[in-house]
Amino acid sequence: MTAPTRTHPTPAVRPAAMWPSPPGVLRVRPLPRETAASYLTRLAAAYHLSPAHLLDGLHITTTGTPAAPHTTELHYSCEAARRLAAFTRIPPAHLDRALTRRPPPAAIATAPTATAHWQPLAPAVQPLPACTTCTLRRPPHRAAPTAWIHPAPGQPRAMICTRHQQASSDPRQRVPLDIRALPELTHARRTPTATSLSWATTITTRWYDHHQHLHNRWHTRLHQLTAANPHLTHGPASPALTCRTLITYPETHTLATALDRLPLSSPLSHTQRTAFLHHLAGRLHLPRLAPADHDLLWQRLTTR
Repeated sequence: MTAPTRTHPTPAVRPAAMWPSPPGVLRVRPLPRETAASYLTRLAAAYHLSPAHLLDGLHITTTGTPAAPHTTELHYSCEAARRLAAFTRIPPAHLDRALTRRPPPAAIATAPTATAHWQPLAPAVQPLPACTTCTLRRPPHRAAPTAWIHPAPGQPRAMICTRHQQASSDPRQRVPLDIRALPELTHARRTPTATSLSWATTITTRWYDHHQHLHNRWHTRLHQLTAANPHLTHGPASPALTCRTLITYPETHTLATALDRLPLSSPLSHTQRTAFLHHLAGRLHLPRLAPADHDLLWQRLTTR
């Protein structure tokens, strides 16, 4: 005789313990310093969704107007960030370290609910396109939208991938540039101080705009860059403008590291200025360097 089957009551599931959306099955890893808007766009694309639909599926209320990931940033409340971390199966601390976080509006930072806000970014602080090969090597290892990341702090506004020979310096460049024809852009350099880098960037920018000192070299470099990237000539702005930071990048670093050697307090004597200009000319591979009185480099050497 068969024993009767014993049934056990199904335990009640507490609604509070249930997650509103199950964790995602695709592991989409962020790139270092990637913007939150860029990462959400790539995450949504992995599921063939728009960012708005993904946020809605996670029960995150949004404000502001979504736009291209390089023109807007996305700010999360603590609860919204927790839900995103749970869905991506990335620990919140790891996700927070990877994504660039600019100060959110006070209403978002203190919101007790799952809220996100789209905030427009000024062109001067917009992120730059990341190396496409680096992006594809991140799961889920298939074609995805361009990732947008911010340059490292204290560095020129340029993204240079020395491993895959790609670079970008302007958000109007929607894809990174092929720089295999310009190996001087990938040479390792010592990081200068922020003050010297600021001076050097301003000086080389003025030289570039006024066709001074290094004009022939920079003109050749611009020609090489546009020849390797023909799409530049069809962009929204002149390559001479959008590629200026990349074109002057090696000389800007050389000048910045040279400026770091100057004394901080005492003014330079005539002999010291002459010696410095002779040394800098050698570093820049110039026969001589004689800046005029109105040259910003001369002003840097004569004023303390």
